[in-house]
Parts: sequence; C-alpha cells; structure tokens
Amino acid sequence: MKPLENKIALVTGAARGIGRAIAVQLAADGADVALCDVKADWLEETAAAVRDLGRRAECYAMDVADGAAVGAAVARAAADFGRLDILVNNAGITRDTLLIRMSEEDWDRVLDINLKGAFLVTKAAAKLMMKQRAGAIVNIASVVGLMGNAGQANYTASKAGLIALTKTAAKELGSRNIRVNAVAPGFIRTAMTDQLSEAAKDAMLRLVPLGRPGEPEDVARAVAFLASDNAAYVNGQVLTVCGGMVM
Repeated sequence: MKPLENKIALVTGAARGIGRAIAVQLAADGADVALCDVKADWLEETAAAVRDLGRRAECYAMDVADGAAVGAAVARAAADFGRLDILVNNAGITRDTLLIRMSEEDWDRVLDINLKGAFLVTKAAAKLMMKQRAGAIVNIASVVGLMGNAGQANYTASKAGLIALTKTAAKELGSRNIRVNAVAPGFIRTAMTDQLSEAAKDAMLRLVPLGRPGEPEDVARAVAFLASDNAAYVNGQVLTVCGGMVM
C-alpha cells in the first residue's frame, strides 16, 4: 500500500520545476492529481509523467489571483475526481529588484500570485475538505520568508505572509481534521536559479553547509510526507529543505 494510495491531490503551478516534481512524486506515492497552471496546455508534460506512473491526471487553467477562476477550477476538479484530499499551493513568481527601484505593479503582482493566490485556493479547497472532515494542505514557502533577502522585498514578504497564513489556517481548520503545513525550500536547482550568474550561485552555495544546491525532487519528497498519514500529527509547521542554510 502506497502512502497516498487513491488520494486526490490538486497542485498549483504544476507545469514545471518544483510544481512538476511535486505532482510526479504524489503520483508515485499513489495519488491521482489535478494539475493547475495559468494555461492548461502548459501541463501536458506533467500530465504524461503522472499517467506513466499509472495514475489519473487532469489539467485545469487557473490564474490563482482571480477568485472566480479559482472557484471554478477547484469546483470542476472536485466534480471530476469526486473529492479533494490534498492541496499543494506551489504557484509563485518573482519580480526581483532593490526595494527603492521596485514598482507598485511588481509588488502587487508578486503578492497577488504568491500570497493572495494561496489564500484563494485554500479557501476554495477548505470548504470541500471541511465537508469531508479530512484533508492536508501544503504551502510552498521559502527560506527567504524566514531570513529575508536583498533585492526580493516583494517575494520575501509574500513568503513570510504565506508562513503566517499556514499557521493561522492550521489553527482554524485543525478541528475539522485538516492539517496545514509549509515547506520552505532553499537554493534549489530550477530553470529560475539556472539563470543566475555564477557569482550569485557561488554566494548562495557558501551559505549551504552541504555545499550543493537541492533538486526539485528533494522538495517534492518533503511535500509528499506532509501530505500523507505519516505526518498525521504534524500541523502548522514549516519544514525547511535547504541543506542547512537556515537552522
């Protein structure tokens, strides 16, 4: 029996990188997966990887900052699969620059996607989970939400807010047997970090006692644990996956 056998999971930002790795790991652990991203056709490769593991995958277009779109997509996924057991709020963007140069537009867009988006999807999913009296929600935060990072005032604020949202939702939903936790990745090798200069990569690696970047699969395994009954008494926690960058 796999740890997520026959569970239904919904993953936002599932088209690539950490989101794709999470969807595939959940499927490997036995879950069927509702895949969400801004455009449904971006999700085809992830869907194929899930189906190759013998699990069901359906793709849904969802702008997480649009309340009506979120409500429609979550309702459709719940109707298609019959229920919703796991939610992973992974969708996120960056618009990096120094605070004094940051535009209001870039501030608002990052907060809308990274924080408001998680709020909207959690709200929609929680209503379903409350009726079931069971569920697991995992939010993808970041170590910079714990430690700050120059040039990322909007991103760090959104991730710090997501950590606070995680703890509040855990307190509000725990009585309905819904657990809410967060995973805070550190320096993970993705298309986004591959674009950094070698000097920037070296500077980040100097902060990591293990001396190497993580992989999306490292984050995905942590998410799968928190989503499973192996973490049945873990609630309102932030699990850092960062090679020791934050202790």
